[in-house]
Amino acid sequence: MPIVIPSGLPAFDILQEEGVSVVSTDTYTKQPSRSVSVAILNLMPIKVRTETQFARVIGATPLHVELTLVRMTNHQAKNTDASHLDSFYIRFEEARARKFDAFIITGAPVEHLNFEEVTYWNELTQIMDWTQTNVHMTMAICWG
Repeated sequence: MPIVIPSGLPAFDILQEEGVSVVSTDTYTKQPSRSVSVAILNLMPIKVRTETQFARVIGATPLHVELTLVRMTNHQAKNTDASHLDSFYIRFEEARARKFDAFIITGAPVEHLNFEEVTYWNELTQIMDWTQTNVHMTMAICWG
């Protein structure tokens, strides 16, 4: 089964060239089937590479997967073009109104900081609390 992602997302063409089954969000919304909804809160600095890596793994499943890319509400990413974020990501304040089957929180290169020194730590803890009642399964990578 394909992974459902926006056709303009760089990962779409990359995965399609690799033979991963992908369907554009526009095409999918016209099909009467149920998918697994997976959100990724991508905190990595090189977002395009990270979203492609996750889409590759998720797209290899036999399920229809609708992927939603999420970003922090107020944190400004330094290494990813704002137009990319505006085109393909929703802010957490918008995501919080939805429910997801799975929610992945990527790691972030903040190993030199105490968690409390991370500028978005308060929002991140709110997101982790929110996942307890709005998400079936949460995976926090490198936040152990």
